This record gives sequence, C-alpha cells and structure tokens, in this order.
Amino acid sequence: MSDIPTPEDFNPFPEKCQVDFQFEKNNKEHRTDQISTKRLIVRRGQTFNIKVNFTDGFNPERAKLEMVFDVGPEPKKSNGTKVEVPITNSINVKRWSGIISSSTSSELCLTISPSPRAKIGYHRLTLQHSYKTDVRYYLGTFVVLFNPWCAEDEVFLNSDVKREEFVMNETGSIYVGSSNYIHSISWNFGQFEEDILDICLTLLNKTPTYKKNANNALRKRGFAVHIARIVSAMVNCNDDRGILLGRWSPPYIDGVYPGKWNGSVAILRKWFKSGYQAVRYGQCWVFAAVTCTVLRCLGIPTRVVTNFDSAHDTNANLTIDEYYTVGGESMRSSSDSIWNFHVWNESWMARYDLYPGYDGWQVVDATPQEESDGIYCCGPAPVKAIKEGEVDMKYDSPFVFAEVNAHCVDWLVFDDGEEMKIDVEESRVGHNISTKACGSDVREDITSNYKYPDGSLEEAEVFEKANRTQNLPMPVKTLGLSMTTEMPAYNGKPVAVSMVVSNKTAEEKSCNLRFWAKKRSYNGITEKRCFKKHKQEITIGPNKDLEIPLKIDFKEYGSFPDMYNTMKLMSIVTDVKSKTSASAIKDISLINPSLNIKVLSTSVMVNKAVYLEISFQNTIPDTLKNCVMTLEGAGLIKDELLVPCSNVPPNGTAKVNCDFIPFKSGMKKLLVDFDCNKMQNVKGFLNIFVQEN
Repeated sequence: MSDIPTPEDFNPFPEKCQVDFQFEKNNKEHRTDQISTKRLIVRRGQTFNIKVNFTDGFNPERAKLEMVFDVGPEPKKSNGTKVEVPITNSINVKRWSGIISSSTSSELCLTISPSPRAKIGYHRLTLQHSYKTDVRYYLGTFVVLFNPWCAEDEVFLNSDVKREEFVMNETGSIYVGSSNYIHSISWNFGQFEEDILDICLTLLNKTPTYKKNANNALRKRGFAVHIARIVSAMVNCNDDRGILLGRWSPPYIDGVYPGKWNGSVAILRKWFKSGYQAVRYGQCWVFAAVTCTVLRCLGIPTRVVTNFDSAHDTNANLTIDEYYTVGGESMRSSSDSIWNFHVWNESWMARYDLYPGYDGWQVVDATPQEESDGIYCCGPAPVKAIKEGEVDMKYDSPFVFAEVNAHCVDWLVFDDGEEMKIDVEESRVGHNISTKACGSDVREDITSNYKYPDGSLEEAEVFEKANRTQNLPMPVKTLGLSMTTEMPAYNGKPVAVSMVVSNKTAEEKSCNLRFWAKKRSYNGITEKRCFKKHKQEITIGPNKDLEIPLKIDFKEYGSFPDMYNTMKLMSIVTDVKSKTSASAIKDISLINPSLNIKVLSTSVMVNKAVYLEISFQNTIPDTLKNCVMTLEGAGLIKDELLVPCSNVPPNGTAKVNCDFIPFKSGMKKLLVDFDCNKMQNVKGFLNIFVQEN
C-alpha cells in the first residue's frame, strides 16, 4: 500500500458491488468533515454506517458474514494488522464490531464500530460471506483517528471546551520573548487542510523502524504514547528523514529564517513535495507548532507550552554553571545554558505504561537537544511527575525537570585562573510557564502545574527527592547588587538601567563597579562583543545603598541577531579591600511596534473578495528598506500572500492595501508578518468571522 491511497483505493470492484461510505454524514458525526467530505475519516470507538449494493444478489438469512480490516503492507493476525470481525446482533464498544442495521435482496446496511484501541491510519475493508461458495468483496479504504470524545480511548478528554481548543482549533498563540516581556505570535496549525492528514500519516511510515520492519512497527500504532514519541523524533531530521532542520544562528540564506514562518501547513507541504527533504530552518517554537499540528490532526489533544528562563542541563547534574572573566567575557567552559524561552508541547493521554496517577498532560518536545534512547526526541513525560520530582518516570523526566528547576552557579575567573563563586541562585529558571487559554487569545500561566513556588519548602523537598542535589553553599554576602530596567522598553528608543549596590556591613566600602551589555539570541548564545561597557569607582557608607543610573541608546545597540531583540545586562561590584563580589544578570527584550490590521469590506463572505488595510509605525531612527508583508490564514488564504510596500522613513508609517478570497466559513484568524532590513518578523493577527455566501 502506498503512503497515500489513490482514488481507486476508495472504490469497490464495480462488477461485484457498489458501496456508499456516506462520507458527508459519517465525517460530520466523527468531527472530521473539516478535513474532507469526499472520503471516509472516522474516530475509533464510535460507530459509522455504510451501504453495500450487490449486483449479483444477496441473502442475509443464509450468508455467514464477516468483515476483514487490513493495515500495512503485509497484514497478519499475529500483530493485529489483520482483524476479522463477524457480523453480530449488537455493537461491542470495546473492540471492532458490526451489525446489519437493515437489508434487502440487493442492499446491505452495516453499522461498524472501530475498536477504541484500533491502529491509527489507513484501513482496507473487505466483506466476505459464505453462501454456496466463499465470496470476498473489497469495499475500499478509510482512515481511523484517535477519539478524544470516546471514554474508552486513551486520549479521552472530558470537556467540550478543551476538545474544541486542543483538537479542533486550527489556529493558536505561541508565547515568546523574555520573562520580563512576554508577547505572543499567532500560528496557523491548519490540521484540517485535506492534504495535511495524508502528510501526517506518511510521517508515521518514514521512521527508520517502519522501513526496517513495517509489521513490527505497526504493533504499537494504536498507542498514543508511541505515536507521540514517533512524532517527537520525526518533526526534527536529526536521525531520519524528518521534517525540520534546526539552526540557531545565521546564515539562513539557503532556507527560511525560523521567525518567518506563520504556520505549519507550508512547512509540511514543502517537506512532502520535496520527497521528504528536511525543511530549512526551525527553532523551538517551530518544532513545537508543527508537532501540535500533527498530533491534533491524528486526534491527540495537544497544546503549545512556553517555559521562560529555560535550563538546558547537558550533564544531568541539575546545575547550570556560568563562568565570567573580570572583563565580563563569558568563558563558555560549560555546555549548559539558559534559554530566554523554550517551547514544547503537552499532549493529553492515559499512561497505562506507568503507575497510576500519571495520566493527563505529558511533555512532548521535538526540538533536538539531547538524545533519548539513542534518538533525538523527548517525552512523553508526565507533568505530574515533573512537579513531584519523580525523575525515574519515562520518558525523559530528568531533562524536563532540570529545565524548570535547575540551580544556577555564577563564577568569576581572575587573570591568574583563580575561580570565585559569586552567586548561587535557586530560582533563576522556570518562570511564567505559559499556554493559550481555552476559547480565548489570552495567556494562561501554568507554572504551578510544573513546580511549587520558588523558595518554598515544597520546592526544596522536591529538588532533594530528585536525588541530584549538590553541595551549593551560598557565598557570604557583604555586598548586594540588584539591577532594574524601565519597562516597557521599545526597539529604537533609549533603555534606562538602574543598579543598586548595598553595603551590608558597618564599615565604609570602596568598590569597583563594572557593567556590560551584549546582544543575545533567545537560546542562550551571547555575543562576545560588548556593545556597551561602564566602569566606575564608588564609595558606599555602612549599611547604605547607592543607586547608579545608566542609559543605553539605539546607536549603541542597533539591530539584533534574531526577532526577539534581546540584550544581556551584567554587572559585578567588587570590594577593593576584601575582593568579595556580588553580581546581577538580567535579560531584556525590546518591543517592536505593532501591526494595525483593518478590514475595509462591509461584509466578509465565502468566495467573495475581502479588502484590507495594514499599517506599521517605524520607531527606530533609520529608514526601513525592503519592506514586505506576508499574509496567511487557515480557510482564508490557500498558501501565502506577499505584499511589498515602500521604504519607511524614521517615525514614518508603512501602509498597504490588499485583498484575498476566503474559502471556508466560521471564525478564522488572519496572520500578518512584516519584514525589512532593520527588523525581522514583526507579527500581527486579526480574528475574522466569515459568513456563508
């Protein structure tokens, strides 16, 4: 069987019988009609109805009827890829079953119920009966998906509101930036575009294990844990012919800068049409968004989650060590890092493979960071296990636990190589863990699902239970240093910084204060060059505080390495006499101006042109060149719409007019991306309700 069935697969042999799969009626009842009404797509554990008309007659009283459901290239009973189902008097909701709902001498009406543990994907249906002689009728091919509406399915989610959000919603919000400035980008998941289903099912057959032995690989095709793990591995291309190649630094000339993407559909289509060549390029939110599309398409409730100040603990010791010279240079002697944010997924499922109590949301992460059982994938790891420090729970719980709980140790390295521990911080990572709320575009903070409050007794007990505690005594602090910035801070405008040095002794102190500012990528990579340095000798009276204000101008910081406009600010104060020190580190993101999107049409209808006006205010003191708007939206625009606009002078406004023709009704989301030579991927969106024409 090919990866995508041909139209002939959906039809019986016309000389023997004709089948009516009642595509529109069945798909509507199974909530798959948004994918297609031209083929049968059902959810497991839920009945559907078909009609079979026989050209050679049929006698239900004398026939012994049996249905055969085949999966894969070489169906076998032994691994469940071939299931023989006799026609009975009643439906059994716990396994494959079927009944005759009505019949005549030429027509047979069947009600069929797929097992709530049926394998996901294409199924071939054959009807066979013995009357005088055995006769087999090949009826066609249909698709079976997970069913969050079925209580017997392991992905059952008992909430209409949550099913609508985590399965049916084709658009969403992904939270990015930094913990001091969180902003959202809208994303077109597009899981109900008809070709996306076939691409997602093809993905399952492109794994190395399937190619090696399809029948063995198909044994677990009905288990959500297994599917989530496969998708986590296949959305990145590190071990296989997966979808996305990751890249976290320029150049991106031979691909697409990750921040340019507005949705998963273009990525999945590009991978499929290229003959399964990796799409260039992805970063964590792109990996997570494509994973969300694939899992929602297959029927597994999934959401996108962002962890701000996310630790990447490469050696599994639950500490992130950072080393700095007295000149402020990062020595990078540790491969550990802290990302401004990291994006993963949560998928809802039962965990029959674990002790009771770990059902529900599971972390699934397709960003290739560390290997899991020799493959670049992560999860599913129970969120409940992360919160309670149960790091022995599969899969990859220790790694996820460190992302939200690792301790941070800062070291100052003097010119002679001497190292001094200047700070141990237990609460630097795992902040503002965020996801889109059900039924709205607001942010929901789910930090309490992952960890107890920072500094609480429960948090300390959980960290100790994780059994990776280190001897991390806090240095004796006779000096204190804190740093604040005036927020919000806008790209193109000055940034106001304030440092407060505290003398915690009864003696006057003479100190050296150093300050550095560097540009930083969201994944924790800081540029070596300081774009601003400040050094000052200060004197602080006993038990006094001293404030030192600074200002960073646009001419000093200029453009940034990625779309998040992030700078790392670091300051160290050292007592001249005792050499004791204190440090303060802060990452801030500058805010780009917003896009204003206005519908000019008086009404918005299917198959009728909609006219827009999009405007953008230039806040930086330079002319913006090579300006272009990119529009995308499920049900609104079939691919992408590129609209160029003229150069924008300092403090000037870019304004473009354009139109598109929606092809689906209902509430839709238009996504707009603005690019120019000075700013990348400024995002905007507008919810648009499309009426039937």
